[in-house]
Amino acid sequence: MQLKIMPKKKHLSAGRVPLVLFLCQMIGALDVPLDLVQPPTITQQSPKDYIIDPRENIVIQCEAKGKPPPSFSWTRNGTHFDIDKDPLVTMKPGSGTLVINIITEGKAETYEGVYQCTARNERGAAISNNIVVRPSRSPLWTKERLEPITLRNGQSLVLPCRPPIGLPPAIIFWMDNSFQRLPQSERVSQGLNGDLYFSNVLPEDTREDYICYARFNHTQTIQQKQPISLKVISAKPSKERPPTFLTPEGNESLKEELRGNVLSLECIAEGLPTPIIYWIKEDGTLPVNRTFYRNFKKTLQITQVTEADSGNYQCIAKNPLGAVHHTIAVTVKAAPYWIAAPQNLVLSPGENGTLICRANGNPKPRIAWLTNGVPIEIAPDDPSRKIDGDTIIFSNVQERLSAVYQCNASNEYGYLLANAFVNVLAEPPRILTSANILYQVIANRPAFLDCAFFGSPLPAIEWFKGTKGSALHEDIYVLHDNGTLEIPVAQKDSTGTYTCVARNKLGMAKNEVHLEIKDPTRIIKQPEHAVVQRGSRVSFDCKLKHDPTLVPTVMWLKDHGELPNEERFSIDKDHLVVTDVSDDDGGTYTCTANTTLDSVSASAVLRVVDVPNPPFDLELTNQLDDSVQLTWTPGDDNNSPITKFIIEYEDAMHEAGVWHHQAEVSGTQTTAQLKLSPYVNYSFRVMAENNIGRSLPSEASEQYLTKAAEPDQNPTAVEGLGTEPDNLVITWKPLNGFESNGPGLQYKVSWRQKDGDDEWTSVVVANVSKYIVSGTPTFVPYLIKVQSLNDVGFAPEPAVVMGHSGEDLPMVAPGNVRVNVVNSTLAEVHWDPVPLKSIRGHLQGYRIYYWKVQSSSKRNRRHIEKKILTFQGSKTHGMLPGLQPYSHYFLNVRVVNGKGEGPASSDRGFHTPEGVPSAPSSLKIVNPTLDSLTLEWDPPSHPNGILTEYTLKYQPINSTHELGPLVDLKIPANKTRWTLKNLNFSTRYKFYFYAQTSVGSGSQITEEAITTVDEGKMAMASRQVDIATQGWFIGLMCAVALLILILLIVCFVRRNKGGKYPVKEKEDAHADPEIQPMKEDDGTFGEYSDAEDHKPLKKGSRTPSDRTVEKENSDDSLVDYGEGVNGQFNEDGSFIGQYSGKKEKEPAEGNESSEAPSPVNAMNSFV
Repeated sequence: MQLKIMPKKKHLSAGRVPLVLFLCQMIGALDVPLDLVQPPTITQQSPKDYIIDPRENIVIQCEAKGKPPPSFSWTRNGTHFDIDKDPLVTMKPGSGTLVINIITEGKAETYEGVYQCTARNERGAAISNNIVVRPSRSPLWTKERLEPITLRNGQSLVLPCRPPIGLPPAIIFWMDNSFQRLPQSERVSQGLNGDLYFSNVLPEDTREDYICYARFNHTQTIQQKQPISLKVISAKPSKERPPTFLTPEGNESLKEELRGNVLSLECIAEGLPTPIIYWIKEDGTLPVNRTFYRNFKKTLQITQVTEADSGNYQCIAKNPLGAVHHTIAVTVKAAPYWIAAPQNLVLSPGENGTLICRANGNPKPRIAWLTNGVPIEIAPDDPSRKIDGDTIIFSNVQERLSAVYQCNASNEYGYLLANAFVNVLAEPPRILTSANILYQVIANRPAFLDCAFFGSPLPAIEWFKGTKGSALHEDIYVLHDNGTLEIPVAQKDSTGTYTCVARNKLGMAKNEVHLEIKDPTRIIKQPEHAVVQRGSRVSFDCKLKHDPTLVPTVMWLKDHGELPNEERFSIDKDHLVVTDVSDDDGGTYTCTANTTLDSVSASAVLRVVDVPNPPFDLELTNQLDDSVQLTWTPGDDNNSPITKFIIEYEDAMHEAGVWHHQAEVSGTQTTAQLKLSPYVNYSFRVMAENNIGRSLPSEASEQYLTKAAEPDQNPTAVEGLGTEPDNLVITWKPLNGFESNGPGLQYKVSWRQKDGDDEWTSVVVANVSKYIVSGTPTFVPYLIKVQSLNDVGFAPEPAVVMGHSGEDLPMVAPGNVRVNVVNSTLAEVHWDPVPLKSIRGHLQGYRIYYWKVQSSSKRNRRHIEKKILTFQGSKTHGMLPGLQPYSHYFLNVRVVNGKGEGPASSDRGFHTPEGVPSAPSSLKIVNPTLDSLTLEWDPPSHPNGILTEYTLKYQPINSTHELGPLVDLKIPANKTRWTLKNLNFSTRYKFYFYAQTSVGSGSQITEEAITTVDEGKMAMASRQVDIATQGWFIGLMCAVALLILILLIVCFVRRNKGGKYPVKEKEDAHADPEIQPMKEDDGTFGEYSDAEDHKPLKKGSRTPSDRTVEKENSDDSLVDYGEGVNGQFNEDGSFIGQYSGKKEKEPAEGNESSEAPSPVNAMNSFV
């Protein structure tokens, strides 16, 4: 329910409230209930200046209320208007409104005049304003002959309108025969009087249909003037002249306006060029919020003018030839306006009161009092009233003195008339507000509880909360003069029943209302501003929290209007989703949640961005031989500012269809000065870039062909290298067509020996990239230069580069080759360098060929590959890695240049010492019996020396995968079969087997096998089946099982207190006894290792075997030195090359491999 708030408030106070509420003036703010006797009150009337449409019936309004209902009468032009005598005039029933029927007969002019309505009952009479009734008029233009107007270009002109005087005044505008408004500007404009002013005419002003139209809105008619013909002669324009005013005339003028109206000041000037108008107020400033410029600043308007706006206003017309001023003295007059209009007064018998009528104006208005429509001077005398200027004082009033008083304030510009009654009543209090109204208010907002009342004398009002509450006080509550109780900040504990009590000397009345406090509606998750790319999806949140008894309605708005009716917009409980976002979707999205008590909203701005639209309107200006200015118009930036423009060019002559980068400029520029190359047929295009990306290219500009010029650069990458011992091949990177700068591109190739006194030899060749000089000495340095030229001229002098004629094979082999064997897999080679002149080319390095020819343990020979290592530069030593232990090698050294290898040095042989062997090639267990197993094996594929013996270690494995004691057995080197006896039957054994040389033990191989089952015991077990089926035997076995279970539990508890976990033992069960953890710091075995080379794992650890052996890696790996023909060594002898794929076959001895055995034993998995 909407609560009425009165501007004047009274705080509730026990001591002051009765005194304040009994002041008699306060009754004026209260309406008298219509069921009580009261004088008439005018409630509706026609305006003072009443312009009627003569085509419709005349309706003059006069409505009033009162008790008893008032009767109505009218005066016309100051005399009684007897409506009963005019059949065309009727009065509406229960109303004073007159209806004059002029549609069927009669004329509106007959009823033109000043009308006044009087409403009367037994308590008094109220009167209306003087209503001036006038019919509207829309007269035609008087016929006139308008001569054509002919002017020279540049002259000034005023086309008069002079519309007929209508009622109300017409609205003027200029149009042509096609009813199109004539364009207006600073040069051509319409004045306030309707005339059309030309500051200077132009040839395009020539036309024959300048027509002034007058529109009379009241009758909805338009009248037009005869067309005016204007011809402007397109001769030499008039001489330029300073401004002069067309209106107003002279240097000064006067303007008078009434307070509250719109002040319009106008200055229109002529001149050539067209003058510009400026406005100032002398000794003051123009009001900021009320000043407006119209008609291209030729009209100054100030709205709601006051006396303070009086003063001198100056308009200034300026053009380059001078300025002219005009001062308008403004005087603001004022028709009467209220300061304090009289208010209805309700008094009880014996009370006092006053009526006040205060008005102002310029000039000061005169105040006149009337009573019941009669001037108070001639009205019956009343001893209880006293007139004191604008105030009537009443004292000790009696009921028979009720009346309606009129106050008239008038001056020469108008009048004000107000009715105010004095009603003398004796009434006990009554509460006008309905009983038991329920007010619902949001917490922490003000609550207003109504208690509209009436009584005479004016009742005192008190409010109570609850059934036994005391009067409410001002510390929390506010009591308004109209009886409303305000709770400034309502809280949850404000909920309850409130009682309003009204008392005067004639009685008491009370009323109960109820108040409920609700939780406010809040948006706990508001929509957030979003920036999205065109075509994507965006979501806005709007999650609410509200009072459970209130049902909110959520509405989404876009730019304060409804959402577009499209499927792309979807709304669920807490979200608004927009898919396939377009440019039109940008704007402010507002989520509004409404309940019956409150409303909350939150907004977010959606900005739709995309890559810019392509630039357009490319234009080439300032076209010079080496530059041009490119101008373009940017496309739409799609809400993301353009950061830069990228300019590309196409050379239609040399590379049609290929675009190259030319330049970049900032996003604020729309022009670029571009440097150009000669002899290029340019086209340009522009792309715009913003934070989203790059636009499509613009349309290509027009083509621009630059003039040819000599080349400004020479070929690059000039080289001189011989391909044969007697030639010099000169190559270069030629210029492209863009760099040629003109037609007929050629190259001048020049050369001479560096160390000789020969002159330059030159030759001009076509646009190629190579020239061959024949008959040169072998490997001689040459100076070379290549210069560009075309049909216009030569490029600048080129730079000189050095090259060499062709190489030939080296003539001398390295000497004094020496070999130092470092270990069984590594040797170091030294040699003496060859003389530089014998190399006959660029020294590439030295190349070592080496190969194994025999083994010290075997004398059979076979062809094997030769290995090659190359050492770059002038190195004289190198390392040979990856050699086979216990082998005999040969090597030779050759020098290498760009042509190839020189002769080889004499072969030099050397031996490598013994190493440890590889693992035996195979290990098999055959012929298993109850107590024996036979092992067969093949020797190591790489013995790497003379085998001295084999070592066999084995140990049993029980059913829980625990390992038994380890047995160590030495076997002669010439054996390949061995039988183990006295083994346990039906037992799995694990074997570890490896070979040895004088250097040490090699890699091991492992295997597992099981002895066979004892069949006699199996038979005995079958014969005992009948015993096992006996009951006593079953009981005995159960008792044994129980004892074993108890023992297992005890062992498990003791084991958990500090023993080794079974899981750990099982993890260790498959470990290789030869493998021990390595210490990270020194590479030795871990804390459980001892000095033995081969120590099995502790009992209970075991690693299953997959019968695979991991081969040992050489300590001197080839990776450390490089390999192949491209292998290289650094200056300190370290290897950086790699092995070559080049192979040579020579006889070798044995099956030995170059791989060295590894000291790390293989891990075998359990089968």
